[in-house]
Amino acid sequence: MSPRPTEDSTAAPRRPGPARLPGAFRAALAPVAAGLLTLACLSLWAGTGRAGTPAAIEAGEGRVFLPVLDTQDTTGVFFDLVNTGGSDDQLLEVRTERGRTMFSDRELTTGAGRMVMIPRVTVPAGATLEMSPFTPNVMLSPDRPLAEGERIDFVLRFRQAGEIPVTAVVVPPGS
Repeated sequence: MSPRPTEDSTAAPRRPGPARLPGAFRAALAPVAAGLLTLACLSLWAGTGRAGTPAAIEAGEGRVFLPVLDTQDTTGVFFDLVNTGGSDDQLLEVRTERGRTMFSDRELTTGAGRMVMIPRVTVPAGATLEMSPFTPNVMLSPDRPLAEGERIDFVLRFRQAGEIPVTAVVVPPGS
C-alpha cells in the first residue's frame, strides 16, 4: 500500500479571494434591504400615534326599519360604528329583549343581489362602518309588532371593545 499524498502543512491557509466578497454582499443585500424597509414602515406607523393601540368603538343611535308588511317576520337594524383605535375589531353579537338578532350582508351576483347570513361584522381600524341594507347589518325578528317612534335597547358585543349599550328608534324604511 502506498501512502496517500498529503497537503503541505507549511502552506498558508486558503483565504477567500476578492471574487467571493462581492458575492457575499449581494447575498446579504436582499435581507438587509427588507429589514430596513420594515423598520421604516414600523417607524411611520408608530409615528402616527396609533401603533399597537386597541380598538376603540363608538356607536351612535341606531335605526330599526318598521316592517312594511304585517307578514314580514324580520326587519333591518342599522348602527353607525366608529373605530378610533389602531386595530380592527369584530362585532360578535347583538342582543335585545325585543327578539332574536343575526348578522346579514348583501351578496351581489350577476344581475341581482341576495341577503346572506354572516357570523360577525368587522369594523376596520380608524374607520366608520355605516350599516345599511347594502352593507353588513343586523336583522331583527321582533317578538311583537313594532311601532313607529318606539325606542329599542340593544347591547353590542365586540371582541376587543367589549359590550356597548345602544338604543335604536323604529323608523319607516328609507329614513
